[in-house]
Amino acid sequence: MATRGRPRGFDRDLALQKITEVFWAKGYEAAQLNDLTAAIGITPPSFYAAFGSKEAAFREAVSLYAATAGSGPMRALDEGETARQAIRAMLLASIEVALRAPQSNGCLLILGVMNCQPETGPLYDLLKGIRKETVERVHARLERGVADGDLPQTTDIPTLATYYGAMMQAISMQARDGATRQELEALVGPSLAALQGIPAADQEVSTP
Repeated sequence: MATRGRPRGFDRDLALQKITEVFWAKGYEAAQLNDLTAAIGITPPSFYAAFGSKEAAFREAVSLYAATAGSGPMRALDEGETARQAIRAMLLASIEVALRAPQSNGCLLILGVMNCQPETGPLYDLLKGIRKETVERVHARLERGVADGDLPQTTDIPTLATYYGAMMQAISMQARDGATRQELEALVGPSLAALQGIPAADQEVSTP
């Protein structure tokens, strides 16, 4: 008879890692309870005793992912000496994350919850908030680039920050659709050209 508590010798940290891999591979909606329990070798009652609910487990998985496998792009952004180097490293790290995903399923923070339904709305908002924070960090790095003289004073920072956030999402979607490393890396060069080519809106010159 199955017990309602955790099995003897249950390693919750290891279980969370395995659950994170399931969510990363399948996404929240497609990951069923039996997928999660099979991955960690416990019964549904033991799962609920350990994690509370599927939603609570997903929230923990997102936190773990953001601190480990998904941390590369923002770390690369912070470590780049110039704005160009930082953005380039961030995009390359995004490619690495997307291709390292189970089944090349992209970034959990981007594709973990695809539909904003009543039952998934709070989790969709969670990931949306994290993606917004990513754009804000890119915005801050671009501001620093302007201050350091890496970028022109006329740079349209808000547009570029949004653009590079969108590029990271595109990388995940393309990886999920089967794009190769070579195909994804080919996107980086053209995207970097935007650093010198998007003036601030109030600096644009209208043609007659």
